[in-house]
Amino acid sequence: MFTIRRYPDPVLTTPAQPVTEFGPRLAQIVEEMFLTMYSERGVGLAAPQVGISKRIYVLNCEEDQPRDGELALINPEVISIEGEQYSDEGCLSFPGLFAKKRRPMRVTMRAQDVDGNWFEVTGEGLKARALLHELDHLEGKVFVQDLEPVEFVKIRKKLELMKREAKRAKARA
Repeated sequence: MFTIRRYPDPVLTTPAQPVTEFGPRLAQIVEEMFLTMYSERGVGLAAPQVGISKRIYVLNCEEDQPRDGELALINPEVISIEGEQYSDEGCLSFPGLFAKKRRPMRVTMRAQDVDGNWFEVTGEGLKARALLHELDHLEGKVFVQDLEPVEFVKIRKKLELMKREAKRAKARA
């Protein structure tokens, strides 16, 4: 299992590099990402969140998270978006922090699997939110960056506390 990187770790705001090598090592990374995501009770996890600056993410938005609900997306791209939703969003790299955020209601994406084969996936509601949230991580963007001002004000103090705690931890190391 991996350790989740917490805000303000710089890997979270660094755009990830495309995956060019497919094979057993990539499959192992993906499997460890799923295990890490499940142990943290998340619905999605991007490689930068575990310190790997590659365009990889995993998710499982199904109730009770059965194995057949697992999706691993390598080098994902948005094909289309539709509609709008506005609801709470959180992130494993921001433990205990939630804010309302606008996202498209439906998204269709194209990505590669662990063997390098291209496929398409469409998500609505929570799945659309998760697909785009994790894609943001690959772009070096964290979910608090483009919140509406009223939502940002609600979490500002928690963000400042996270920065101070990270600074103290770094000083102790």
